[in-house]
Amino acid sequence: MIKVGDKVPSATLMLMKDGGPKPVSTDQLFAGKKVALFALPGAFTPTCSAKHLPGFIQHSEALRAKGIDTIACVSVNDAFVMGAWGEQQKAGEKVMMLADGNGDFTRALGLELDGTRFGMGKRSQRYSMVVDNGVVTQLNVEAPGAFEVSSADHMMALL
Repeated sequence: MIKVGDKVPSATLMLMKDGGPKPVSTDQLFAGKKVALFALPGAFTPTCSAKHLPGFIQHSEALRAKGIDTIACVSVNDAFVMGAWGEQQKAGEKVMMLADGNGDFTRALGLELDGTRFGMGKRSQRYSMVVDNGVVTQLNVEAPGAFEVSSADHMMALL
């Protein structure tokens, strides 16, 4: 599993833009920026929709005031689902809604969650991290079923 001090692995995520999915390289996403990245098990799921994503949307200005350049949400969903969820949640320019459709980035981080028992397939664990110029400076991985350390509030308290 990735840890503080590690470089984020290279991967390609997808972002809905101009009506279609566009590739986003993690190398470009993190280069020369301080990024608040958070991941969750699935778009439109209860905790993710009621608490996790809304917290980062609500606190986007406060996070930027603490030095965060970009806020990004990643889920093992396709770009169309992530785009629709971002619209429904009014993420706008506050949070980039990034799709890791095949889970390649999630696996490379060592943060995959096996939800096959629940009919959800392979997903991402719930976590947040701060990445400064490609290097992890803060990593907050939740215990199974929990929502505490990966929240926007918790991240802001540590910045």
